[in-house]
Amino acid sequence: MDDPQTDEALADLVAALAQEGGRRIAVAESLTAGRVSSMLGRGQQASEWFRGAVVAYDEDVKFRVLGVTPGPVVTDLCAREMAEGVRRLLRADVALGITGVGGPGPDEGCPAGTVHLAVATADTTRSLHACLPGDPSEVVASATGLCLTEIVRELSARDAG
Repeated sequence: MDDPQTDEALADLVAALAQEGGRRIAVAESLTAGRVSSMLGRGQQASEWFRGAVVAYDEDVKFRVLGVTPGPVVTDLCAREMAEGVRRLLRADVALGITGVGGPGPDEGCPAGTVHLAVATADTTRSLHACLPGDPSEVVASATGLCLTEIVRELSARDAG
């Protein structure tokens, strides 16, 4: 379930960690349709660390703008290529890509609540898959929190390393 205060706290933490580490963040969103970038854009001194976003809701935008391999888009590969594509396009240090099925019904044979997201840096791309419960708005809200958490995780890992 979505907790706007938690999302706001996570976005504030992304801002602090990005500023401390001098890293630039970018996102490519499908399922969340700009909600993650909206949260990041509200962060402290966002103009210093938030490079921007591509909202690639339509698959053609994924293919033509982000360089995603044409084919199914509710996949791990798509999320990875979205993250890598937006990282290159916007010259970010850390980038996130998210795709999935909000619902109410299935898409590409995947049930509602299916989420694929990836975080890319110059060195590596890691991804995860989740099945989130709820109606479409709840899935999107939960996916937004998951995205922010994964960006924090990446920034924290880099600070610890």
